[in-house]
Amino acid sequence: MTLQTPVSAALISLAVAGVSAPLVMKGLVAIKSRQIISQYIQEHEHKKGTPTMGGIIILIGFLAGCLAGFSQQVLPLLIIAGTFGLVGLADDYIVPKLIPGSRGLHWVPKLGLELGAVVGSCLLVGQTDPIRIAIFTFIVLFMSNAYNFSDGLDGLAGGLGMILCIGLVPLILVQPQVPLHLLVAIAALFAGFLPFLFYNAPPAKVFMGDVGALPIGAVLGWVMATLLLGSAGEGAINWSDLLGGGSIFWPLVILSFVMLVEIVPVPLQIASVKLRNKRLFNFKTPVHHAFQEKGWPETRIVWMFHLVQWACVVLSVGLLALGLGA
Repeated sequence: MTLQTPVSAALISLAVAGVSAPLVMKGLVAIKSRQIISQYIQEHEHKKGTPTMGGIIILIGFLAGCLAGFSQQVLPLLIIAGTFGLVGLADDYIVPKLIPGSRGLHWVPKLGLELGAVVGSCLLVGQTDPIRIAIFTFIVLFMSNAYNFSDGLDGLAGGLGMILCIGLVPLILVQPQVPLHLLVAIAALFAGFLPFLFYNAPPAKVFMGDVGALPIGAVLGWVMATLLLGSAGEGAINWSDLLGGGSIFWPLVILSFVMLVEIVPVPLQIASVKLRNKRLFNFKTPVHHAFQEKGWPETRIVWMFHLVQWACVVLSVGLLALGLGA
């Protein structure tokens, strides 16, 4: 595998996703895949009935690009994308069809299936240390669900995903032995976003859905976990090396800032409502809905989130450069 392989993966992903996009759109309309709008987000009432599961377009491109640059190291990423995609399909379509009125898969089996997919993939790549598997699992589940929460406004999740892909490239390239299979995955994912965003740009003709957001976030999480634990060497984890000033840990944290902001308030808000019967925060969660509640136009919110994510990329790369120069 050479540096030309990620470029080939991106071109193939773009071509396959672009050709399949109109076919996917027709298929979603044919199976009546419609977005269910939460009663708590009245600002989205006009979006009711818009097709969802448009993330299939991205996944098709991603899988095609990865297969074009296939190596044994790419296999866990394909498994992660496939299994998380199936969980998203059950959540978006299968369960609501089988149980009318349901909003999707219950969080317990959903989390269990995600957990099994990550642990199984870790074992597949020969990862047997429980601490390493736990870190891998946490990062993948965090990114998968955080990215899923960001899928709430036209163009928001797609744009954030592309910027995150760009931000991960320098972190991959500085590795002592550049993991080209990660570049293949990121290149294929980045290119797959483009045809999807053509249809998802405001006003959106299709939404990403869990079938896209869950596996995309999981792939981003797997790449981050691989970079982080790869920097910790083999065997027992050296925590000072893993979390030290020159570590890749802090650039990854900064790069993930928007995802942290999106996911952290959600479980806290839910727990407060269930335990105290009142909200912990005086705004809606995920956070992008808080700005809608204040009357911000949707496009302004999306632009702000994208600009913040770009700032995180610049800060992440800057911190990485400072660490390398130390």
